[in-house]
Amino acid sequence: MFSYGKEYQVIVVGAGHAGCEAALAAARMGCQTLLLTMGLDTVAQMSCNPAIGGLAKGHLVCEVDALGGEMGLNIDETGIQFRRLNTRKGPAVRAGRAQADRMAYSARMKGVLEAQDGLDLKQGVVESLTVDALGVCGVETRDGLSFAARSVVVTAGTFMRGLIHVGLKSYAGGRAGEPASEGLSDCLRGLGFRVGRLKTGTPARLSARSIDFSMLQRQDGDRLARPFSFMTSGPVGVDPVSCYIANTNEKTHEIIRQNLDRSPLYSGVIEGVGPRYCPSIEDKVVRFPERASHQTFLEPEGRESAEIYPSGMSTSLPPDVQLAFYRSMVGLEHVEIMRPGYAIEYDFVEPTQLRATLETKKVAGLYHAGQVNGTSGYEEAAAQGLLAGINAARRSKDQEQITIGRDEGYLGVMVDDLVTQSTREPYRMFTSRAEHRLLLREDNADQRLTPLGRKVGLVSDQRWEAFQKKMEGIGVGLKVLRDHRVRPSDSSVMAGLGLEKLRNGVTLEELLRRPEIAITDMVPLTESLAVLSDDVLEQLEIATKYEGYIERQLEQVARQREYEKIRIPDGFEFSTIESLSNEVREKLLEIRPQTLGQAGRIQGVTPAAIAVLNVYLRKHKHG
Repeated sequence: MFSYGKEYQVIVVGAGHAGCEAALAAARMGCQTLLLTMGLDTVAQMSCNPAIGGLAKGHLVCEVDALGGEMGLNIDETGIQFRRLNTRKGPAVRAGRAQADRMAYSARMKGVLEAQDGLDLKQGVVESLTVDALGVCGVETRDGLSFAARSVVVTAGTFMRGLIHVGLKSYAGGRAGEPASEGLSDCLRGLGFRVGRLKTGTPARLSARSIDFSMLQRQDGDRLARPFSFMTSGPVGVDPVSCYIANTNEKTHEIIRQNLDRSPLYSGVIEGVGPRYCPSIEDKVVRFPERASHQTFLEPEGRESAEIYPSGMSTSLPPDVQLAFYRSMVGLEHVEIMRPGYAIEYDFVEPTQLRATLETKKVAGLYHAGQVNGTSGYEEAAAQGLLAGINAARRSKDQEQITIGRDEGYLGVMVDDLVTQSTREPYRMFTSRAEHRLLLREDNADQRLTPLGRKVGLVSDQRWEAFQKKMEGIGVGLKVLRDHRVRPSDSSVMAGLGLEKLRNGVTLEELLRRPEIAITDMVPLTESLAVLSDDVLEQLEIATKYEGYIERQLEQVARQREYEKIRIPDGFEFSTIESLSNEVREKLLEIRPQTLGQAGRIQGVTPAAIAVLNVYLRKHKHG
C-alpha cells in the first residue's frame, strides 16, 4: 500500500448528496479535506427521481441552506419546474418541490466542489478503513493508495455490496452501469458493526419522442415560485417546463399480475426490505387490488433531454414486461424505454450504533451519513452529510461536537429517530414525525439554524448580514402591528378591509388575528409596513395568527428540554439499577442513550423505567 503523502484532516467517502455536503462543510470550516468518489462524472448524481423537495423533504433542504449548505442554492440554479405544495393548509406543512435538470444539477455541484479552497476531489474506490487504538486514521483504496486523516465520513449510498435485479437476472452494481463496493462493507463488519440489508428501486426512463402528450393531463409549475435558498434573490421558475399525468388501468394491472413469477420481489430472490412509502408498481397492484388505476407523473429529466421519469412506477420486472405494461397505458401506446427499471439491494449499518453527532460509537472519528444509515432520499442524505461534515471538522480541530434537537429542526428529528429507534426499512422524512412541526417550518429555518451555522463557521458574512436584516425587519414589524391603532373614526379603513364600523379602537395586530384579514391588507395602512420585504411580512402574519398555538408548543418544548438536560455518562452501568427490568436494561445497553430524554424515546423503555432512571441519575449527581 502506497501512502499518498498528503495528510488530510477530513476524508469523505462517496460524492453523492451526503458526501458533497459533508466535504464542502469540512473545507469551508478550514479543514484540509479529501472527497473520494468512484466516478468523477457522477458527482451529486440523481439516481432516481430528478427532483428536490416535497413534504418534509423541502424542510430539510431549507435547513441545509440555513446552516450554510449547498443543496438549496444548487436546485434554485438548476431547477426547471417549481411548485409550492399544501398552499391551502397551515404553514407547518407547506413545502416547496422542484424538478431538476439532472445533468445541470450534477455539473453545477461538481463545479462548486472543484472551486472550493481546501478541498481535493479525487476518483478512487475505498476498500477499507485504517484504524488504530485512538480511532480511525485513514482509508485505503482499491488502487493501492492510502490516505491519512483525523476524521472519516462514510457516505456509501447503495454501493456497499450492491446487487441489481432486473427480472430474475441479478448482477453486482451500486447503480446501473456502475460497480459495487465490496471491501468497505466487509471492513465495517470486521470492526464489529451490525450490518443489515435494504432494498430500493427505480422506474424505467421513457423516450419523450414516443409519448402522445396530447392524451395526457398537463401539470404546470408556478411561474414565480419561492426559492429554497434564503440567499436566492427574487422568485424562481420563470421559464418552467411541464410535467404530465398518466394512469395505469386494469389491463396494466393484469399484465403485472400475470408476470409476478418473474419478479424478484415476489419469487423470493430479493431479501432486503423495501421502502413502505414508495412501493414498486407490482407492490401497488398486489397490495391494493381494489384500485382500478394508479397515477404516475411523467417528469422531464432536463431541458435538453428526451428522457422522461415516470414517478411512482419503480419496478424490478423484466424489460419485456415493463414495455408491455407501459404500452397498455393511454398516451404511452408506442412508448420506447431508454433505460429499464430495476431494484437494488445494498448493505447499511444499523444507525443505533451512532451518536446524535453521527459519529460511530465503536470507532472514534468515524462518521456515517446518508443511505449507509438506512435512509432514503437526496434531502435526508444531504442533511445528514452536512451534520457529519460539521462534526468531523470540529473533531479534527478538537472542538466540541454539535447536535440538533427535535425542537430545532427536521434534521434533529431524523437523526434522533435513527440513533434511538433504528429502522427496519428505508427511512423517509414526513411532517408527521415532528411533534413540534409548527415551530419547524420551511419559512423560519434560517431563524432556527443560521445562528448555529454562523457559530461553526459555515455562514458567510453576506448571509449573516441578510439574516440580521430580516430579523430587524421582523422586530420593527411586530412593533408597528402592536402600536398602530385603528380608531372608530377611521371608517374608510374598515370599509377598505370589508369590515363593519368599529365600536372601540383596535391595533393592527388585533385586526390581523381575524381569519379574513391578511398581512397584505395591512400594508396600505402604514408606510412602516410597506417598506418591509415579503419574507418579513410572512413571518409577521404567521407569528400573529398562530401565536397561541406557537406558545403552547414552546411550553411543551421547555418541559421536554428538562429531560434532555439530564446527561447519561458514556459507559454508564445500567445493570446496577436493580429495579429496571431485564428487557429495559437490554434496550438501554444496546442504544446507550446520551440523555434521559433520548432514553424515553427508546421503544420498550417504559415511563416507569424513566422515572427510576431519573431518580438514580439525580441521586448520584449525573447530568
